Amino acid sequence: MTIPQEQFDDLLHRTALAALFYYPEIVLEDGDFDLQKDIAYCMEPVAGLPDDDADRVRDAVGRVIVNPTTHRSQLLEIVIELAPDPSED
Repeated sequence: MTIPQEQFDDLLHRTALAALFYYPEIVLEDGDFDLQKDIAYCMEPVAGLPDDDADRVRDAVGRVIVNPTTHRSQLLEIVIELAPDPSED
């Protein structure tokens, strides 16, 4: 199953939003905060990915939320690898 580029774009937008609102103190200040919920929200648009690919993306999304500057290029590389070639449109 090929996931359309738009869904990968949505994944990136959701991840950026989650990273924007994340700060390390939230874990201490908000007992309801759950990084796994944020990751699950970000992963919704690409729910049809094979398990191995989904695991890679999920791991990268979690890292980007917590430290976007260090890990965003890794997520972008994975998305470029998995997204359909734009010339196929």
